[in-house]
Amino acid sequence: MSDTLTILGLESSCDDTAAAVVRHTLGSAPEILSSVVFGQTELHSAFGGVVPEIAARAHAEKLDICVERALQEAEMPLGKIDAIAVTAGPGLIGGVISGVMCAKGISAATGIPLIGVNHLAGHALTPRLTDQITYPYLMLLVSGGHCQYLIASGPQEFTRLGGTIDDAPGEAFDKTARLLGLSQPGGPSVEAEARNGDPKRYRFPRPLLDRPDCDLSFSGLKTALMRMRDHVVAEKGGLTRQDRADLCAGFQQAIVDTLAEKTRRALRIYMEQNPNQPTVAVAGGVAANTPIRTALMAVCAEQGAAFCAPPLALCTDNAAMIAYAGLERFRAGDQDGLDLTARPRWPLDKTSPAMLGSGKKGAKA
Repeated sequence: MSDTLTILGLESSCDDTAAAVVRHTLGSAPEILSSVVFGQTELHSAFGGVVPEIAARAHAEKLDICVERALQEAEMPLGKIDAIAVTAGPGLIGGVISGVMCAKGISAATGIPLIGVNHLAGHALTPRLTDQITYPYLMLLVSGGHCQYLIASGPQEFTRLGGTIDDAPGEAFDKTARLLGLSQPGGPSVEAEARNGDPKRYRFPRPLLDRPDCDLSFSGLKTALMRMRDHVVAEKGGLTRQDRADLCAGFQQAIVDTLAEKTRRALRIYMEQNPNQPTVAVAGGVAANTPIRTALMAVCAEQGAAFCAPPLALCTDNAAMIAYAGLERFRAGDQDGLDLTARPRWPLDKTSPAMLGSGKKGAKA
């Protein structure tokens, strides 16, 4: 295998259609030659969230255009691509199928090797793409549908220390935005509103801090905000702009405090096993939240650990992370055949019991 690998990545697990080209030469830093993302915010704006059928149809319409543009921006002909990496799960199954079928078609037509990538592994390996951090490291994967503490020991070796038992923070932000009449996606809207709010005016619970483990829960926090909103509306006959900003600030601070304390606990467990040059990384869409990043940096400084957070553009869904995760697998000698299947569920830790239950489609997380 050549020391230099060039990978085409495809991502379509939720509401962003993305393609990217990533190159890596042994002994040097990986290069993102192109990264193209077509968002679907306007398509879903009237529904208060992502509509799976609309998302899948939009992916099918945009994937080939996205791939063509990524290759053009990278100035890379398809014949120079060493492998195609595609998100094969977890995610909204219609979108995942769209990406997998597109990648299969290109692979079948050209003979270029195919690599199915776990979307969560893409997020978890992003710090290696951007900062070349070494294994093992502690990863907080915090996104719209997932929240987990993982020790990353290899491209497919993850040990879960804890995670959410119900809603992920991103879901809680989205639901809070809907409850308060803010636009989607909820995370940026709530953060923007909270900048003008008083986080101490409304006190919200810090879920599961009474438990010694690293597990999290955010469903009750969203319910607490709904009840507080209803109380204010009943008392005053409606919400002022300041009321809404204060509700957002209090809600966001509860998430910040919870993640900070749970990260402190996960870091202690990780450092017992890896006391030398400990590193904490954060990735996923909610990692773009500035107060959360600031709190995590403070915890790492307090515990003597390095902190790594990718650029904001690489925290949200993108294909560069998928290309890089596929690159690590391909360099290790792994690839998939044309029988690659799309998976709605796909836990990173293959040994720990499912936190959110399981069913015919497999373990949720």
